[in-house]
Amino acid sequence: MTKKTPVHQVSDFDLRLLRVFKTVVECGSFSAAESVLGITRSAISLHMGDLEKRLGMRLCQRGRAGFALTDEGREVLRAGETVLAAIEGFRSEVNQMHQHLRGDLNVAIVNNLVTQPRMRITHALKAVRAEGSGVRINLSMSTPGDIERGLLDGRLHVGAVPLIAPLSGLDYSLLYEERSKLYCSHEHPLFASAATVTDAQLAQADAVVPTYRMTAKAISLHQRLNFAASATDREGIAFLILTGSYIGFLPDHYAVTWVEKGLMAPLGPGHMFFDAKLAIATRKGRRQNLILERFLDELKLTDTPASN
Repeated sequence: MTKKTPVHQVSDFDLRLLRVFKTVVECGSFSAAESVLGITRSAISLHMGDLEKRLGMRLCQRGRAGFALTDEGREVLRAGETVLAAIEGFRSEVNQMHQHLRGDLNVAIVNNLVTQPRMRITHALKAVRAEGSGVRINLSMSTPGDIERGLLDGRLHVGAVPLIAPLSGLDYSLLYEERSKLYCSHEHPLFASAATVTDAQLAQADAVVPTYRMTAKAISLHQRLNFAASATDREGIAFLILTGSYIGFLPDHYAVTWVEKGLMAPLGPGHMFFDAKLAIATRKGRRQNLILERFLDELKLTDTPASN
């Protein structure tokens, strides 16, 4: 690698290379980034080589062992994301002068909200997209902690997260309230007696427990179960339930498809349930952003029974 030298000036070319680098990291490899960037793998390799030469450091390891960031690469990625977010902030401010919607809306949500019957996020995104081709929506699925960190450091404009432990640097607005029940699959021994199952039977059955944050009520219910597996998200819980070996909690709106097909049933539905609130979060003291404000306004407009 070339001798490290300070970066005296950041050019448009440097920013373009940083965007290529960020895309490669998001895709996980040069080959996966080809279709996203619309350029060949060899061109991506040349761009990465140019960036490493200009910065005087190796950013990633690539070869038969696969793609992996170096320690310096992780630091450059973090700094690059901050720079690109600042540029987007500048563009948003210029938009205010022209009163014309143009730019990115970076949205992150927790997984499995697409089955929520009150499609507030979907309708709001549709309204923003209708503003024209100048608006680009970037939607990602992530954990609540990652979403909140992205909002605080400016990489994200808005996020949908469980309202459990609000952070002082964020504003929260109630979005949904969902109910989760305890489910088993049709291959589980408790399926036939799901409605009349006893607490003793539930305590003996192997259960899957989530590793993400939960409400106090959810924690207390999980503590009554026999912890035998864990999952990082609701989809992982559903996979394990469908093996027929585990019981676990899922939101009603997510489990309903399997229930209607006779593949799942709620266990002790009269008492084995908890409610959780989901909120839209934004950073306090954020710069005015017409696209974000339009999205938030549309969320309020869709908060009606007609949006079901």
